[in-house]
Formats: sequence, structure tokens, C-alpha cells
Amino acid sequence: MVTRRPNIVIAISIVLASAILAIAVWVLAQMRDDALRRAQDSVFNVSLLIERDVSRNLEIYDLSLRAVIDGLKQPGVLDLDPALRQMVLFDGSASAKDLGSLLVVDEAGNIRFDSQANPPRKINVADRDYFKVQRDSPNVGLYLSHPFIPKVTGKDVSIALSRRISKPDGSFGGVVVGTMRLTYFRSLFAGMNLGSGGSMALMLTDGTMLMRRPYDPKIIGIGLAGTANYSRFLTQPSGDFFGTAAIDGVERWYAFRHIDMYPLILDVALSTRDIYVEWRHRAWIIGSLIAALDLTIIALALLFSQQLRHRRAAEEELRMLARTDGLTGLNNRRTFEEEVDAEWRRAQRNGWALSMLLIDVDNFKGFNDLYGHSAGDDALVTVARSISQNVRRPGDTAARYGGEEFAVLLPDTDAAGAAHIAEKIRAAIHARELRHVASSHHVLTVSVGVATTNGHAFATSRALINAADEALYEAKDAGRNRVMGYRATVHTHARKAAVTPGH
Repeated sequence: MVTRRPNIVIAISIVLASAILAIAVWVLAQMRDDALRRAQDSVFNVSLLIERDVSRNLEIYDLSLRAVIDGLKQPGVLDLDPALRQMVLFDGSASAKDLGSLLVVDEAGNIRFDSQANPPRKINVADRDYFKVQRDSPNVGLYLSHPFIPKVTGKDVSIALSRRISKPDGSFGGVVVGTMRLTYFRSLFAGMNLGSGGSMALMLTDGTMLMRRPYDPKIIGIGLAGTANYSRFLTQPSGDFFGTAAIDGVERWYAFRHIDMYPLILDVALSTRDIYVEWRHRAWIIGSLIAALDLTIIALALLFSQQLRHRRAAEEELRMLARTDGLTGLNNRRTFEEEVDAEWRRAQRNGWALSMLLIDVDNFKGFNDLYGHSAGDDALVTVARSISQNVRRPGDTAARYGGEEFAVLLPDTDAAGAAHIAEKIRAAIHARELRHVASSHHVLTVSVGVATTNGHAFATSRALINAADEALYEAKDAGRNRVMGYRATVHTHARKAAVTPGH
């Protein structure tokens, strides 16, 4: 089946190549999803570690503040020797990493007690946001300030953690505040591997930037309120999304979370380029191999299909050569006799008339001897062309029967119709006026014998052929260049009658 229809080979190869391509695309899609999942797991782990570290340190700082407040409430603490009082109030701050100064500030904003100096430094912090918030909001609890440069040191951008000191009557009695250097967050972020395009940021819930990686001192303290990513951070306690940073315009996958109990938002992001860089490399290799494989399959199919077509053409040519006469292009005798047998059976079965023409070139040996074999071949081709031009029905069959003899089979054609066609053939050849000085007609002519089953009971197809042959010999005996029809008589050699004389 495949060898008979080369296009099926191409179709099968395209289907196979498409299936391989579809499988490759599915595998690459799964690999891409796996790359994203691995990146997500890494980011979630990093964000969880940072959240826990920040929460633990903030809790330590807050415990230090509470310890100072509790110490101030103890009877007699304020009456202790200044050095001893310093140890009692600020002993808990010794273990607080990256904690700057712990200060006790009175209700006017002046430093009352200082963990770093005794006597305390003469500084007023009434203008700081952590002082104002605690003064104006009795129930604010622990407050994280906006970034600032501490007045006591003049360096190291910090934030402040503060708690309110309330007098026995509940009125404002000052603030306990501890400064926390932002270098803590910078060092913490620097220890995480996020790739060349990754980022990490810690901000207050109002959008104020506290620290970002990659680090840029210019963006510390800027506000992100109103940006697309910040708006997403506010929608839920934690989540993830693909977004573009307002700061540098890089597309990343973001995982964010609100740090428990503190007004802080942490986001960890990986660049989409970094997430898929390894996948892209593998996809390029796999895609190139699959493309090469598919192209090879289709190319081989095309070559195979082309070979099949050549084979079919060669087989068809061989069949044609086996069925046709090489000189005239008409059917050969073997093919003609097969057609005669088939049409004979069909005529007998359906009761149709079946006519046979046998055509012989007059004095052809003399033509060959006079003009040569090449001219003789040309004459036969001319005769064959004249026959083909007058035998046009699809069911009709014309053949070179042997030498200079031709045959025509006319299914469903009675004697009158066969004689008409025979005369048209004879006249067409005569009209060619091929010079033949050895002929009494001086041009190339043919004699035609006609036999028809209609009115004659021929026992076999061979009997029909023999009848046409007898009619042909009668035409030659009658002077050539004429058509004679077969008629049965008592005498074998005198049972034909002239149908159409040539002149």
C-alpha cells in the first residue's frame, strides 16, 4: 500500500515528526515547571530563614527594652549608685547583636539614662518619630521607626525600637528606645545566594524601604507606596507573583511575607532570567536535536517518496512498453487479443454487437524497398496516427497487429457503423498523399476488412478475427485501397462482398 502511494510516506513522517516534537515540547514544559518549582522552594526557604532571624533579633531587642522598663519600676533602683544603676538597667542589652545605644528619655525628649555613657549625653530626641508616636499613642506597644542617623553617634543609618514609659496615673513618662544598625540586615541579606539578578528587600508596612539587595544607599528610606508590587504585598499575609521592580525594571518572581508581630514586609525575588537560564540552555540543546531529528525524518521520507515515485514511473513505463508497440505507440498484439477476449465475453453476456477492423498497408514491401526502412517506419507511424484520430471512443481499441497490419476493436458497434469508421480511416490515409510510385494508386493506401458479430454467430473471438482477416484478403484481391465486409457463403474463398470501393 505504501509503495503504491508515496504521499502516505510523507504523511506518516510528518505525523511521526509532529509526535516527537509534541513529546519534546511537553518534556521541556515539564522541565520549565520543575525549574520554577526548584526556584520557588529555594526562595521560600531563604525567606523563612530571614524571617526567623529578624524575628528572633527583634524579640531580643524588645526584651531588652522591657527589661529597662521593669528595672525602672523596681523600688530603689533610681537611688542606686550611677554605676550600679547602669548595670541593673542595661545588663540585658549585652547580648543584643547590632544594637546601638539603649536610652531612657524623659517626657521632654531629653536623655535621662544612656547605656553608652554615664553621665548621659546631652541630646534631645523630641523631634524623632518614635518619640512622637509613643507620646501621642498610649497603646502603640513596640514601635519601629523610619531610618535615621543617630544623634549620639552621627553615623550608621539605624532604626529605633521604642516602648512607652507610663507614669502611675497612666500619663506619658518618657520612652525607652534602642537603636538598631541597618548593617545587620545588609549582612544578613549578603549571606543569601539569589543569583546575579535576584533581589531582597525589607520594608515597613507603610512602604518605607529599610534595606535592599542589591544594596544602594540612595534607596534606603524611600517610599514604595503606590507601586504595583507594594500594592500586591498588602493584599495578603504572604504570597508570590511575577512582577517588575519599580526600582530597576527587572522582571522577577516574588515571594513575600509579613513578619509576624512586627510591622515589616520581607520580599525575596529571583530574576526570571536566572530561574530559566539552565532550562534555556538545555531547551536549546534538546530543541536543536529534536529539530534535526524531525528534519532528518521528513527529508528521508521525501527521498524515499521520490524513489517510490521513480519506481512507480519505471514500473508504469515497463507496463506501457509491455502493452504498446514501440514504433507507433498503439497497443501491441498481445494487449489487443486480451481486449478482444474481454469485449467478446461482454458482448456475449449483454447481447451487444462487436466489430473488428483489420487494416493492412498496400504494397508495403515495395515501399520499403523503394524508399528505405526509415521511410517505411515513418509511413507506419502516419498510418497509426490516422487510425488513432478516427478511433476516439473510450471503449475502442487500436493496435499494431504485426508488421504493416493494424487492428481496431469497436464494442457496441454494428456493421454499418464499423464500415463507416473503416472508410474514414482509409480515406484519411489516402488523403495524406504519401508518394508510392510502386503502387497502382501512386500514393500510400490501406485495405480494410470488417467483421461484426451482429448477424453472424461466431463461436469464438478468434473466429471473429479470422472473419475480419478473410474480409481483408478479399479487399486486397479486389484491387486494394478499399473496405470489405465479411459475409458467410458456402465457398470458403468466395464469401465476401464489396462494401466500399476505393475509387
